[in-house]
Amino acid sequence: MFTLEVKKLSKVVALTLFAATSIFAADVKAPSFKERAIDGGVDYKVVKGSYAGVYKVNEKAEAAKGFTYGRKPTANEIKASDIDVRYDWQGLPDGKGSVAQGDELFAKHCAMCHGDMGTGGKGYPKLTGGDIETLKNQLVDPEKGDEPPERSIGAYWPYASTLWWYVKTGMPFPHPMSLTNDEVYAIVAYLLSVEEIQIDGQDLDDDFVLTKEKLMKVVMPNVNGFYPDVNGKDGPMNMKKFLSDGKNYGTPTKRCMKNCPTGKVVHIKAKLDDGIIPPVSTKRDLPKETGEKKADSKFAKLYEAKCSACHGNAAIAPLVGNKDAWAARIKQGKDTLYKHAIGGFKGMPAKGGNADLSDADVKGIVDYMVSKSK
Repeated sequence: MFTLEVKKLSKVVALTLFAATSIFAADVKAPSFKERAIDGGVDYKVVKGSYAGVYKVNEKAEAAKGFTYGRKPTANEIKASDIDVRYDWQGLPDGKGSVAQGDELFAKHCAMCHGDMGTGGKGYPKLTGGDIETLKNQLVDPEKGDEPPERSIGAYWPYASTLWWYVKTGMPFPHPMSLTNDEVYAIVAYLLSVEEIQIDGQDLDDDFVLTKEKLMKVVMPNVNGFYPDVNGKDGPMNMKKFLSDGKNYGTPTKRCMKNCPTGKVVHIKAKLDDGIIPPVSTKRDLPKETGEKKADSKFAKLYEAKCSACHGNAAIAPLVGNKDAWAARIKQGKDTLYKHAIGGFKGMPAKGGNADLSDADVKGIVDYMVSKSK
C-alpha cells in the first residue's frame, strides 16, 4: 500500500471539511486549553502557560461565552452556501446526463486545458489514462511495481461523489459554477466511461444516462488506497493524529525557529526582471489617464478577468508581452485575430469560453493584448 504525499491529500482533505467542524462535538470531549494546544495539525502539551516553550496560551479562553460579532445567518443564506457533496453522497442533487452529451460538453469546456479525452494538456493535469490494473495489483500486493500508477481519475480519485462536486464548483477554470447539474452529470459520465469504470457491471457506452441513483453505485478503484482514513466520526481525529506524527511528511514535533539573526536587513541580490516577460516595472508613479488610457484600462481589466488564465501561461497560449510569440500572429492582421478570438481557433473556444463577452469587448481585449505584445 502506498501512502500519499502532502499534495495528494488535497482531494481527501476536502472530504473532511464538514466533519472537521465537529472535531470537538458532543461525542468528543474538547481538550482543556490548560492541557494542550493544536497548531498546524501538531498537538503540543501546554507547560507553564505556553506550548513549544515559546507560545503563550490564553487559559481564560474557555470562559468566553460565544461570539459577539456578526449575526446568525438566515436559513436561505445557509442553504446558498451549503453546496458541498460528501464522500457518503450527502448533498448530491438530482440530475441526469448521457456519455454522448458529456463528450460534447468536455470538448467545449474542458479539452482546451485537459486535452482530448482528458489525456493531458499543457500546464494542466491529465484526467484519464492512468494504469488502473497496476493500481489494483498494488492494492492486493503492495510490493508489485516500483512506481505507483500515473495519476488519473480512475487510479487516484477515491469517490465519484466528490468528483461530481469538484466539477460543479471548480470547473470550467475560466468560469466555475456555470454548468448546470445535468451538464455536470454528463461530463462525469463521460470521464467515468473513458476510464472504463463500470456501474453494476455495465460499461458506460455513448447512450448510457448517468443519474443520481446510478452515480451512487459507483465504487472507485482506489477507494481504499488513501491513508489515513478520514471518513466517519473518527476521521478528523485520524487526520490530526497522522499530522501530529513527525515521521509523516516531515511534520515537525517541536519548534525549530531559534537563534534567528536580529537587527539585520537581508537584501535580495537577484534582479527582479531576470527571465520575466514583460520585464517588471520599477516605476512607482501612475500616469494620468487620457480617454485612450481609460479605454485601455477597461480592456486590461477584462483581459485579467477573462483571458489571463490562459494567456498568462506560456505553456497554454501565446503569452501576452512576448513579442516573438505574437509577431507572426500580428502579421495576420487584426481582422483575422478578431475572427479567431470571437469564433474560436484550434484549442481556444469561442471568446475564450466567455460567452457573456460582446464582440466589441473581445475586439477591445485583442487590441489590448496586441498593444502589449509589440
